[in-house]
Amino acid sequence: MHLEKITSSQQAIDLEDKHGAHNYHPLPVVLAKGEGVYVWDVEGKKYFDFLSAYSAVNQGHCHPRIVGAMTEQAEKLTLTSRAFHNDILGRYEKYATEYFGFDKLLPMNTGAEAVETAIKLARKWAYEKKGVEEAEAKIIVCENNFHGRTTTIISFSNDEGARKNFGPYTPGFIKIPYNDTEALERALKENENIAGFLVEPIQGEAGVYVPAEGFLTRAKELCEQHGVLFIADEVQTGIARTGKLLAVDHENVKPDVLILGKAISGGVYPVSAVLANDEVMNVIKPGQHGSTFGGNPVACAVAMAALEVIKDEDLAENAERLGNLFRRKMNDYIRSSNIVNLVRGKGLLNAIVINDSEDSSTAWDICMKLKENGLLAKPTHGNIIRFAPPLVMNEEQLLECVDIISKTLQDFEK
Repeated sequence: MHLEKITSSQQAIDLEDKHGAHNYHPLPVVLAKGEGVYVWDVEGKKYFDFLSAYSAVNQGHCHPRIVGAMTEQAEKLTLTSRAFHNDILGRYEKYATEYFGFDKLLPMNTGAEAVETAIKLARKWAYEKKGVEEAEAKIIVCENNFHGRTTTIISFSNDEGARKNFGPYTPGFIKIPYNDTEALERALKENENIAGFLVEPIQGEAGVYVPAEGFLTRAKELCEQHGVLFIADEVQTGIARTGKLLAVDHENVKPDVLILGKAISGGVYPVSAVLANDEVMNVIKPGQHGSTFGGNPVACAVAMAALEVIKDEDLAENAERLGNLFRRKMNDYIRSSNIVNLVRGKGLLNAIVINDSEDSSTAWDICMKLKENGLLAKPTHGNIIRFAPPLVMNEEQLLECVDIISKTLQDFEK
């Protein structure tokens, strides 16, 4: 097979534009190599990665232990499907359930698949354990959520870019404002058929919107009072990103259903998982849910290595320390800034809000200038720039990045 040799970034961009669906609007940079906190483009220019593949690469690009686990397993056995057992799935399930403190794990491949799995699991539990009449179960979700882009998930999104012209939409969801426990309590009181409350501990895609302290604690209390499953979508916030292993750990909240993805593989391989205790997970019987690739041997080996790296390298603690430093330094800048309104976040999941309208190009223009200056980030919701570097970053590197960001922002001060 003849593969066209890529000799320039523009050539690669043109090939994508001609032969690929136009479902993304990437920053015009073509990456060819990654290592740790750095990536290099086709021409060899080096950048700090301040997006980490939307927090999939928490352990850094091409971590040798994770890549080593993948290649070692790939040379032995890659896929059996779940028609047969394999010799590593059970070991992975034991490791991960003990790691996160649950009885059972249901393995899938992508974050959206894991969210869909959690929705199905919650509904089935409601019918078989709670006594909700079939087809009547409702799930409470939050406005401005981002749980994926499947047909069901976009049905409860208020992102018109993701929704428009993809209907008809799936019913069965009640939407409430994020960070509003009074609204949650009203919804729970008004409907006895609630199966679960699906929530992001921090809304990443919405612009790293951190709820008030106590929101998660009160939400879990309300779910317990009303016999409803508390479902935490930690696909982006989990695996040490926010300075704790899970973002819910900041309030010592234990979800009934935990959704993981992205960094559970260190960005090396598609891996996701739904975890729950036996009372919930045992409603799933053979043939009722699954995936050809879910729980494949390579995924299991990769996930165990990725989770070991998180613990062995103290990446949650590093994220907590460097996140505090980053926000402190950015707040120092903001005090005399006209272009940045605020910085917010937890750990190394942060964002700055640009002092301009959501439909302006300012945030995009800033990201383009950051690219020129050797740092890659991307806007979200028009006037917000998310900053989420790999958790293997050290203090010297972080301060260098803060310097790049500050100098870049100065060019846009009015």
